[in-house]
Amino acid sequence: MLELREVNAFYGRIQALRAVSLRVDAGKIVSLLGANGAGKTTTVRTIVGLNRTASNDIRFEGVPIGKVPPHRIVRLGIAMVPERREIFPDMTVVDNLEMGAYARRNRRGVHRDIERIYNLFPVLAERRKQRAAALSGGQQQMLAIGRALMSSPRLLLLDEPTLGLAPLIVKQIFETLRLLNRDGMTILLIEQNANQALKLSEYSYILENGRIVREGESSSMRNDPAVQQFYLGTI
Repeated sequence: MLELREVNAFYGRIQALRAVSLRVDAGKIVSLLGANGAGKTTTVRTIVGLNRTASNDIRFEGVPIGKVPPHRIVRLGIAMVPERREIFPDMTVVDNLEMGAYARRNRRGVHRDIERIYNLFPVLAERRKQRAAALSGGQQQMLAIGRALMSSPRLLLLDEPTLGLAPLIVKQIFETLRLLNRDGMTILLIEQNANQALKLSEYSYILENGRIVREGESSSMRNDPAVQQFYLGTI
């Protein structure tokens, strides 16, 4: 579904990604792991067109999207849940969800999907008329995921969805991602919680200093002594 072919990305003269290649097959959960500053967020931002690549080296369902602007990438079927959520704090919960559907024209479908989000996250239904700023951190993360789902994506990108959340909320977020995948959603998960990400995903990549340094089946990665030592802290 998604393929990156030796993607290079820059911030001015500083090279942030160096020949990054990865793929996400339809119906799968793939995790991208790495420490702070490894290039994970840059990778996601580059996929959705917020950072530019040196060449047209990203394909979605076989179509080159490396030069496609972000609003068109959303319409193609890719949605991103950004790091630190970036919800609209002064808007209500329901207004945030409706903003996620800005590119859609079928209002009946939009209202149906809002109800779907409320079923997925009942607390958002209870607080639908509250300002997003009044929500807890975990509730804001649920809202950010719901807003992304409102664009009806086929590929969902999540950048550090559990960052700063309590363990109980982390468990709920991962269970939600499992349910979404069970219903057919393809997911690329960027996550520092390597242990949970490896449990959830089927295939994983490890990024260091803008380069992919290791990849493989997630189950095998969990049993890799080097991964255990440097990313899971179990050795």
